[in-house]
Amino acid sequence: MRDTVQREVTARRYECLRCGQTFRVYPLGITADQTSLRLKGLAVLFYIMGLSYGAVALVLIALGHPLSKTAVYNAVQAAGEKVKRLRRDEVPPGRHRRRATAAPALAGRRHPTECVPFHPHEFASRQSDLGVLDYAALPVTQATEADFDPLERERLRQLVERYSGDRLLLTLSDEELDGALGFIRTEGQRRVPTVAGLLILGREAVLRVHLPTHEVAFQVLDGTQVRVNNFYRVPLLKTFERVMEQFEARVQEDEIQVGLFRVPIPTFDKRAFREALINALTHRDYTRLGAVHVRWETDGLIISNPGGFVEGVTLENLLVVEPKPRNPLLADAIKRIGLTERTGRGVDLIYEGLLRYGRPAPDYSRSDPTTVVVQLSSAQADIPFLQMVIAEEERTGIRMPLDSLIVLARLRKERRLDVQATASAIQKNESVARAVLERLVEAGLIEGRGATRGRTYTLSAQVYQRLGQGADYVRQAGFDPIQ
Repeated sequence: MRDTVQREVTARRYECLRCGQTFRVYPLGITADQTSLRLKGLAVLFYIMGLSYGAVALVLIALGHPLSKTAVYNAVQAAGEKVKRLRRDEVPPGRHRRRATAAPALAGRRHPTECVPFHPHEFASRQSDLGVLDYAALPVTQATEADFDPLERERLRQLVERYSGDRLLLTLSDEELDGALGFIRTEGQRRVPTVAGLLILGREAVLRVHLPTHEVAFQVLDGTQVRVNNFYRVPLLKTFERVMEQFEARVQEDEIQVGLFRVPIPTFDKRAFREALINALTHRDYTRLGAVHVRWETDGLIISNPGGFVEGVTLENLLVVEPKPRNPLLADAIKRIGLTERTGRGVDLIYEGLLRYGRPAPDYSRSDPTTVVVQLSSAQADIPFLQMVIAEEERTGIRMPLDSLIVLARLRKERRLDVQATASAIQKNESVARAVLERLVEAGLIEGRGATRGRTYTLSAQVYQRLGQGADYVRQAGFDPIQ
């Protein structure tokens, strides 16, 4: 027989005792043909690599396993027919993935997806997307504890003090602190730094060697002119402080008088920006090359990071989905330091930081499977809207809920909403949306018209009057019968 390993094998012949029929049983990979499946597979592999049928035959002859050009052709055609007959459940799991495509099929029809290779370097990224691997918790076996910078530990403790983090961390020794935050793992007799440990405490030179994907860019653009273009490859906490310094140096702030108090109106809400920045640093895919970009443009701030939303998070459930960090260990350390919202609802703070000032909601629409992009608008603040929100908070004694802010902001822009549109806006079911609307009706902020499923809502006359748009209310509500 023709094979790359075996020259001959034993085929056993059996006879059925009942009917007398005989048949042969061949070893695995062998058929009645004298050429083994292994050699045919090698021929198909060379053909897939781009060689012609004749070139494949010549290569096999040079390797000492001669196969004619016709035999190569027959092997390739047989493999093609077998692939066509494969059902989806027969494709080996974990080695292929599906992606959207507009390429027409052979029969002239268009398929929405296609099967593409799943390369080994993509495994860790995909496992992180699915939540089955915490890349930040993996040990960096080539690194040692000496690669931690003592100055970064001190910076960590200072940030815990400044941002009211977990004060228990301040009572721990260096070794206890590393263990409590998961910066060190024990591998046999060695204490090995984790990815999270190097990201937060690692020396700059060590980060460049062991974590070359870590990079953050802060850019200021004036149209097409680049005014600032700074790139940082330093530990995360140092990066955070430098970017915040750049942000605070450029943000402008006005003030308005509300009662006895002066209320600041910044170009961008500091807490919203901080949450967006920390989200990008914490949830980026550290297996992919590419920088976290913070771009200050004329119409807003754009923050982007490599790695799309993790499995289960979409634009349609961003406000309500349970927190799913891509790097849980890193996210937990950042929370305990105090840099981000403790409940994992940082997106709510980003929305609130924009809607409260009457600005458009954060825009995530430019995100795709490989990148998350959020744009924070720098539109002029709506002072009457802010005054209305503050007045309502003073009346109730509590901060206005995000759902109410979303509804009021949508009504300010679209003038009229129904229950279905409200449910879509707050990303909750219709019963919750109806309850939110009716609470705002009771508060006198909106008015409802109709009593059935066609019931719609507008801002109330009182709100329109406060906003200085009484005529707009008449256009929405119409004249009453007496008028």
